[in-house]
Amino acid sequence: MRTNAHVPEENTTPLNPTQQVPRPGKHRKPMTAPQAQMAKRPSKKKAIITALMVLVILAILAVAAFFIKQLIESKYFFCSKSVKFIPLENACDGKADCSGAEDESTCVMKYRANSTFPLRLITSHNVLQVYSSNESKWKSVCSEGFAKEHAETACQQLGYSANPSYSTVQVGLLSSDLKMSFCTVGSSKPQTFVSTFSDRKVCGLGTVVTLTCSVDCGVSRNQDRIVGGQDAIIENWPWQVSLQSSGQHTCGGSLVSSQWVVTAAHCFNGDGKKELSRWKVVSGKTYLGSSGSSSVDKVIINGDYNSAQTDYDIAMIRLQSPITVGESRKPVCLPPQDLGLKGGDNLVVTGWGHLKEKGNLSPNLQKAQIPLIDRVQCTSPTVYGNSVTPRMICAGSLAGLVDACQGDSGGPLVYTSDRWMLVGIVSWGVGCARQDRPGVYTNVDQMLDWVHSVMQEFQ
Repeated sequence: MRTNAHVPEENTTPLNPTQQVPRPGKHRKPMTAPQAQMAKRPSKKKAIITALMVLVILAILAVAAFFIKQLIESKYFFCSKSVKFIPLENACDGKADCSGAEDESTCVMKYRANSTFPLRLITSHNVLQVYSSNESKWKSVCSEGFAKEHAETACQQLGYSANPSYSTVQVGLLSSDLKMSFCTVGSSKPQTFVSTFSDRKVCGLGTVVTLTCSVDCGVSRNQDRIVGGQDAIIENWPWQVSLQSSGQHTCGGSLVSSQWVVTAAHCFNGDGKKELSRWKVVSGKTYLGSSGSSSVDKVIINGDYNSAQTDYDIAMIRLQSPITVGESRKPVCLPPQDLGLKGGDNLVVTGWGHLKEKGNLSPNLQKAQIPLIDRVQCTSPTVYGNSVTPRMICAGSLAGLVDACQGDSGGPLVYTSDRWMLVGIVSWGVGCARQDRPGVYTNVDQMLDWVHSVMQEFQ
């Protein structure tokens, strides 16, 4: 018997099918592409946020490191040779606490002028005089034979390095004490001015030398005429500087040359103020700040300074490098001896000190015009009595209207005829702007011998 076998239908579906190739014009982008782009965007944002966070953290660490450094430096002195810290009060105390006495090597020093400085300029005429130690007598310099090289040598001996000018004045116009003794100078350029003079009874030409050692001193942009003071700009008072200890304004000061600053000795009283690396001098700024500061090379305090009486309250700072003289940085002139100021003469005091007693520092430089107070009046029992010594002058208002204050210490008190001259240094007073308690200033006239000695000794 024959049977029909069932033949299965052919299966046309491959066991391992290949991907179909889309026809041209019918292609669609894979669905995975948008997902990849969306994944990249969050990654970029995350990288930017991470970078910003790193920068913020680094900035915070830098600021923290700065303040930690400031805090450490305000409390300790670092001995680099022995790699250790010592309390700041142990630096400059006369005892070596660091290897090689490193803590005693950069300190404020004292200097006493043991003899009369052999040259001086005197009266408003700036008459040049030479001191004869054998006769203990001052002699006015006759104009015959005097030349530019003599002016340069005399000014260098007085502590100035450039730009002297000289002229003459008739002997008959001088006061009697200036025409008692005369001398003339040699013809060749001397090493020291005092080694060349010869005595004369009279001047052959009837004139004596008047000398200006710094032609650019005492000149400000505007010759216009602090508690009760007014805002000022540095271009009008370009000799004013800020003395800063560990970054904080502590005192004022006055440029008297491109490398020397005059200030008050009492600014360096107290622990931590005798080590030179703490100090910076900021010049050329109307507003208080620490940018553009100069490093300090030496601080010399008058050897006769008495902290109890604030007598001989003067110090000089030598900068590590000279400042560049310009519109906002210029020296003030040192006055001649016996300038002849009298009570009521107008003076100007400048500084960033407190605007009122127990107040705050002024961020803006202040100026105040104040009168000189007659010595008899200032030393009366109702004012300061015998607390005021010959090394001091008084200026301000006995009614208490205007005065210097804390933070003005060491700053300039100036007077002008044709140039501004430093006649006083802010020193002390009872309170600020109190009645019958005016400001007391170091009398620069009495300190000129010491100032010139320092500039010559440490030039």
